Amino acid sequence: MQALIEVILPVFLVIGFGYLAVWRGYFSDTGADALMKFTQTFAIPCLLFRAISTLDLGTEFHPAMLFSFYLGALSGFAAGLVGARLIFRRTWPDSVAIGFCGLFSNSVLLGLPISERAFGTAALDYNFAIIALHAPFCYAVGLTAMEMVRNQGGTFRDTGRKLARAMFRNALVIGILAGFAVNLSGLEIPKPMQDAVDLMVRAALPAALFGLGGVLVRYRPEGDMQAILWVCLCSLVIHPTVAYATGTALGISTEALRAAVVTGAMAPGVNAYVFANMYGTARRVAASAVLIATGLSILTVWVWLAILP
Repeated sequence: MQALIEVILPVFLVIGFGYLAVWRGYFSDTGADALMKFTQTFAIPCLLFRAISTLDLGTEFHPAMLFSFYLGALSGFAAGLVGARLIFRRTWPDSVAIGFCGLFSNSVLLGLPISERAFGTAALDYNFAIIALHAPFCYAVGLTAMEMVRNQGGTFRDTGRKLARAMFRNALVIGILAGFAVNLSGLEIPKPMQDAVDLMVRAALPAALFGLGGVLVRYRPEGDMQAILWVCLCSLVIHPTVAYATGTALGISTEALRAAVVTGAMAPGVNAYVFANMYGTARRVAASAVLIATGLSILTVWVWLAILP
């Protein structure tokens, strides 16, 4: 109960304030969109850039931890895709979009603040190691699968070109790559620039949580409830369970196990809806799953925090 009150509730209260503000008309819907655009296009890329530019790549990039997390992610994707196709009889494009919801956990907007409150700022280095590969990995899997099932006569070269274009237009990926460039080159960033980036970083998570709440107002659950609950199962249960079992079997450190499981236990991120909207498929399932799984994660994350050492 203490974990629920001290770690999880403050994060979801900020999301709730954003939801209430937009729902009651105190903050406009367009304002929430603008706030999310600011955080996802500028503030969070600065956060990722700053974290990865100073990350000890040799210490924090544990192959076993990354394998545990991404095996869980792929399990969520496979379960979502196969369940959508075989149980709910959705089309292949719908199935890929639903699978993407089980793949793309909200590692930044939810994972970082919850991990920080639960385990401290120092523990976030493991989270950043996962996040550094998260968007590139998930988009590579999702875009490749979608282009394959759409099968409109495109070649592997066409698929690769679409994948590269989508990746290098993503602000999060750009921030990650810039952080790696600074880290690996040993480039010294001038202090005024560091201070400016730090100002952006301090605004990133609170503004993003408030904006996320505002954006969730429009994602109303409408129909497809069985498919939506299946997505919740894939995202909130299958992904972290596989990550926990794999990490435990491989004997990864307590800190690495916490990062892999807590990050994997997050609800689908808004990018799950962005992906579905990009292809015009399974949008209602993706949007409703983001909303419902975010609410359910209050309890499921509490359970995982109780299970973890």
